[in-house]
Amino acid sequence: MNRNNAIRQFHRWVSIAFTLSVAATFIALAQEKPVIWVSYVPLLPLALLVATGLYLFALPYVARRRANAGAG
Repeated sequence: MNRNNAIRQFHRWVSIAFTLSVAATFIALAQEKPVIWVSYVPLLPLALLVATGLYLFALPYVARRRANAGAG
């Protein structure tokens, strides 16, 4: 498995973790006495999603630039 596929797979699994953490946060904050620090739990998976998402977003543009540079 090359690096791009590994990052894509990691991004998919982190998105599942993010979705579950957001659901857990909604449940925790809906309690009678909510624990406020739980609202910060989704921030770590969100940061990882932003980093890997930006990398995956830039892949086609970098590949196109490299292809054009090699042809010219």
